[in-house]
Amino acid sequence: MSAGQARETGEIFGPRMTLFADVLSVGVCTALVSLPVVTLPAALSTACAVLRGAREDQPATAGWYLTMLRRRLRAGDLAAGTLFLAGVLLLWADLALARAGLPGAPLFAIVAAAIGAYAAVVGLRACGRPESLTDWRAAVAGAARDSVRDVGGSGLVLLAVAAAVLCAWMLLPLAFLAPGPLALALTAVDVRMPHRPGGGQEG
Repeated sequence: MSAGQARETGEIFGPRMTLFADVLSVGVCTALVSLPVVTLPAALSTACAVLRGAREDQPATAGWYLTMLRRRLRAGDLAAGTLFLAGVLLLWADLALARAGLPGAPLFAIVAAAIGAYAAVVGLRACGRPESLTDWRAAVAGAARDSVRDVGGSGLVLLAVAAAVLCAWMLLPLAFLAPGPLALALTAVDVRMPHRPGGGQEG
């Protein structure tokens, strides 16, 4: 631990542990807000915005998360959630048809899964972009470009999703904590882009 991060006398946990706790608390809030499903994009986008603000010493607490969420909920957020739900149902229906034994089902299943994975990456990267707070179209357009030109970042997004799903599968209560680390990963992937303020400068 560097001198600038040294704990004060009597302090048990340092700043990094505090941030980790905040990430988990934001994750729980995100999971609860996402239960209606159509609120998932807004919930995850807000979590990313809160964690992004921690870089500028803004609070990353559950209370600040709920305050930001109340300020930004609008028709566009619910429309984005409805589109997300429709996409999931469409992918589920396509894969169900493939399992029914239709001609060319294996190839159809592969194509459907590839399209679904790309759509998931674009949607998740859109949640990690600051534009998603006010303009979903701009966020999705930017995420679509980033997903193609930053293949490594898209791979990291898929790995983050896989890790979150694996944790939830191993121990169901972890499903209420997983959105926090997932939002942190999405924010980190976006911040590392060279065109972001402060992006591409670290490390």
